[in-house]
Amino acid sequence: MATRERRLAEFGGSGIPPEDQAVQVLCEDHSGTYQLPFACRFIDGHWRNNTTGSTVEATVVGWRLPRA
Repeated sequence: MATRERRLAEFGGSGIPPEDQAVQVLCEDHSGTYQLPFACRFIDGHWRNNTTGSTVEATVVGWRLPRA
């Protein structure tokens, strides 16, 4: 199992990504950290599902550019 610190290091996006950039996000809850299975965008101060536009109802603790 990946440690929290290693997962955070993998999602080392600093600051806020540009609104036109879809990214992968790392979230955290009482059970630990997890990657959302869909790309997100940070728009008007909110994380949103890139496909549906729905607000992400999770605590985002990191982001990274999509891996090829």
